[in-house]
Parts: sequence; C-alpha cells; structure tokens
Amino acid sequence: MNSFGRIYRISIFGESHGALVGVLIDGCPPGIPLKVEDFKTDLDRRMPGAKGTTERKEPDVPRLMSGVFNGNTTGAPILIQFDNTNVRSGDYREFRETPRPGHADFTAHHKYNGFNDHRGGGHFSGRLTLGLVAAGVIAKKIVAPAQIESKVEEIGGNKDLNFALEKAIEIKDSVGTLISCKLTGIPVGLGEPFFDSFESRISHLVFSIPAVKGIEFGAGFKAADMYGSEMNDRITDASGSTATNNSGGINGGISNGNPIEFKVAIKPASSISKNQQTYDFNEQKMRDLVIEGRHDACIGLRVPPVLEAVTAIVLADFLMLEKSFK
Repeated sequence: MNSFGRIYRISIFGESHGALVGVLIDGCPPGIPLKVEDFKTDLDRRMPGAKGTTERKEPDVPRLMSGVFNGNTTGAPILIQFDNTNVRSGDYREFRETPRPGHADFTAHHKYNGFNDHRGGGHFSGRLTLGLVAAGVIAKKIVAPAQIESKVEEIGGNKDLNFALEKAIEIKDSVGTLISCKLTGIPVGLGEPFFDSFESRISHLVFSIPAVKGIEFGAGFKAADMYGSEMNDRITDASGSTATNNSGGINGGISNGNPIEFKVAIKPASSISKNQQTYDFNEQKMRDLVIEGRHDACIGLRVPPVLEAVTAIVLADFLMLEKSFK
C-alpha cells in the first residue's frame, strides 16, 4: 500500500511521467507556520543537476492544495502536488518487452497484469520521493528542536567521493553509496518493544526509498564480531548518557536519549549506458540492452534529504503518539 503512519499519516501518489506526483498528509497539528518557501532547501538538495545525477530538470515547486490557510496548517489533511513538466517517455518504450536488469520493470508488469504505467519507472520511480521530502519538511517543524542530519559517507566503498564518482562516469556505469543519518535531541522512551520498535518503524519507511538495500543501527553488522564487553554502552550519568553508542541510541526498541545513528546502503542505479543483457519477451531469447536517456550515475547523492525526511516522519509520528498517551 502507499500509506504510512498512525497519527502523522502520509499517502504518496503519482507516476514519474504522469501529470503529477505528491503526498497527502493527515493528522498534522493546526497552527504550524507553513509557506511554499519552507520547502525550497530540502527540495533543492534532492534536485538533480550536480555531477553524476540525471539531466532531467523539473521546477519541483510544491502546490499546497489544502490544509493550509493564511500561512498556517489548519489541522485538515494537507495535499501537496508537484507537476511533471519535463518528460521523455519514448526513452522507456522498449522496457515492457525487455525489462531492465535490477529494476522493477519485470515485477511491476507481472503484479499489475501489464496495466502499470512503465514510463520512467511509473509509480516505482525515485521521483515519488518528492512527496516524502515534502512531508518531511513539515515533520521537521513538528519534531523541533530535535535535529536530523544525513550525509554521504562513501561512494563505491571509497571515502574519496569525487574519485569514485569520476570512475563510474568514465566507464559509463553506476555506483552504490553508503549514507549516514544522525538524530540528536531525542527524548528517552520513544518506540515500542518488538513490532513497533524505533528500528522497525525507521527501517519500514527507509525501505520505501527506491534503491535502499540495507540498514544498520549503531555498530550494526560489526556487532557480530564483538564481545559483549565491547558492545555494551556504559551508562555514565543519571540522564542515561553512554560512553559509546554501539546500540545507536536505542535499547529494547526504545530511544535511550543518546544520538540515534544509523547507516543505509544504496544500490547502484539500474539504468546504465554500459551494455547489459536481458530477456526479450517478444523474441523469447536473451539480447543486448543499452539504455539511453537521462539517468543517475550515483543516485545516492540525492538521497540524504529523503533519508532525513522519512526519519522526521517516523519521529513526528512517535512524538504525537507519545503525547496521545499522556
């Protein structure tokens, strides 16, 4: 389904080459100052144009269709739309019969019996993260003064980001990314044990970002190589501060008051200029595939604002849920 959240609830909609994409936000409190300009910083960070990103340029100006009046949220559902104005659908015509390796062309066609909009990836496109970023802008206002910061740590396993990016561009390939996210100013006690743990809810929404293939909190997979005496975070004062943060700010699914830290692995984009092979369902045989069009060599460069947004959405939902119990 396309909805998430219990109190701060979002629903995304649209297709990459359809008329528009956007988000419907329900449960937003009234009285939050909000204007179109508030979205610019995070939307600009997500926008292509930098080296290694797609040449498709859209204005991405949000249209606040409901739920905002006289510069404030009203408490009613907020509908935000973004027009698609720069599409080249012909670039995708052949992918119905010759699906791109690694992309959702094949699975989408089968799940929806061929009725899916395949242009630009349709509803499976990273373009739909616009709605997530827009919902995140409002969520950040709700969770303030808590801070959320995400950044690219590695490209292609290399900390020299420019070198790794140049190499991928040179060989006409795409490359994966490791991205970190850190939350500060988080109170103790958010999250639930087991099914609604802080990690579970964050992970749920993080995997709504196309190309995410892995997530780890704190020490993450390194914990498998550690002793308990190394892993355990010593509590150093009455507030719960710890000497280390191997648990990533979460114990028992509940925030412990320390910074919440996690990292996300982004796979290389599926659409590459390098020759690949795929199955031709018309000819019923394998064939070469060279993908033309406008695509990202490193899609991960545009993910940090999206990662911040989904994190803010989860945090806003947790904080509002906590208030409802008190």
